[in-house]
Amino acid sequence: MTIVECTKCVLDQKDDPSISFDSKGICNYCHSYDKIDQTYNIDPEERRKLLDQKIREIKSSKKKKYDSILGLSGGVDSSYLALKAKEYGLNPLLVHFDNGWNSELAVKNIENIIDHTGFDLYTYVVDWEEFRDLQRAYIDASVIDWEVPTDHGFYAVLLEQAKKHNIKHILAGFNYKTEAILPSIWTWRKQDTANLFDIHRQFGSGKLKSFPYLTYPRRYYLEAVMNYQVFDLLNYIDYHKDSAKNELIQTYGWKDYGGKHFESIYTRFYQGYVLPNKFGVDKRKAHFATLINSKQLSKEKAKALLSESDYPPEKMEEDKALFLKKMKMTADEFDQMMQKQIVPHSNFASYEDTWYKHYNSFLQITAPLRKLLKKVRG
Repeated sequence: MTIVECTKCVLDQKDDPSISFDSKGICNYCHSYDKIDQTYNIDPEERRKLLDQKIREIKSSKKKKYDSILGLSGGVDSSYLALKAKEYGLNPLLVHFDNGWNSELAVKNIENIIDHTGFDLYTYVVDWEEFRDLQRAYIDASVIDWEVPTDHGFYAVLLEQAKKHNIKHILAGFNYKTEAILPSIWTWRKQDTANLFDIHRQFGSGKLKSFPYLTYPRRYYLEAVMNYQVFDLLNYIDYHKDSAKNELIQTYGWKDYGGKHFESIYTRFYQGYVLPNKFGVDKRKAHFATLINSKQLSKEKAKALLSESDYPPEKMEEDKALFLKKMKMTADEFDQMMQKQIVPHSNFASYEDTWYKHYNSFLQITAPLRKLLKKVRG
C-alpha cells in the first residue's frame, strides 16, 4: 500500500489513518492551521491595539497583589511568555508543577527567569510515591498519553492558585505558530478526570489522596462561573521559536534542551523513545508541520531533520536507566510493556459523552447567572 504524504507538510497516512487531502494534496491539518491563522494574522497595527487593550485590562487588576497567573515549566514558550509579561509591566504569579522529573537545566532555567523578572514563584511538589503510582498506571494500561497526569495536575494547581489569590487572568503559553497541529489519535483530553480515575483504579495500587485533580463540575465552576480569562499573549506578537530561544540564551542565560519539551526527563524519554518505538509516533512531525505552516521551517529541512535522531543514544540509555529506577521497573518488565498491545483511552470511563458533549449547553443555560455574578464582583 502506498502511503500518501501531504504535499505541504510532513504528515502522512501512517500518522493518522483518517487524514484527508484536497485536490492539491494538502492535508486537513494544514487547512485547520489556515483557519487559526486567519484569526490572528491580521493587520499588525490592529493586532497591536488588541494586545494593548488586553494588557490594560489585565493591569486594571493591580489593586490585587497579582494581576495574572502563569504556568512556568522552564521550556521556551513559558519562559519567553514570562519575559514578555515583565516587558509589558504585568505582575503575574508564576506557578510550577514539580512532578519529580525536572532536569537540572529546567531547574536552572526557572531560577534564571525568577532572578531576571523578580516575579513570585509558587511551586507545587507532588507526593512522589502517589504520583509514581499514577504514572505507572498509565504505563501499565498501555494507553498512548502518558502525559495526562502531569498536564492535568499542573492545570489543577494553576486554577486553584488563581482562585486562592482571586486572579482572573491566566497567561497561556500556547501559540499556534509552533503548536497548532497535533493528530488527535496521539493524545487524550488532559482534563478527563473520569478517564484518569478509571485507569488508576484498574492499574494503580494506592489511593490518590493528595494529587491535585479537577472533576469536570469543579473545572466548569472555576472556568465558567468564576469567569477566568485565558489570554494567549504569544499569538499577538511576532513569535518565532528560534528568535525567542536566542533571546533567552543571549540575554538571560537560558540553556537549550535540544528538543521540544525536553526540559522533563520523563517527557524526553517518552517522546524520544517510547512514542516512536511502542506507538509508532514521531511527535516531531506535528511540530515540524506547524513550523512549515508558520514559515519557520522548510519541508526539505524538516525531512532532513526527521532522517536524524535528536536523542543521542548515550543520553537515551542514561534516561532509560533513571526511568526504570524511578518507576521501580525491571528491564524485562519494560520490554514486556513495550510489546504489550496498545489500548485506546476510550476503553476506559470518560467524560466524552457527558460533560464534553454538553459543555456549550451548560454555558448557555448558566449565562444569565454568570453575567450577574460578574456584575456583582465588579
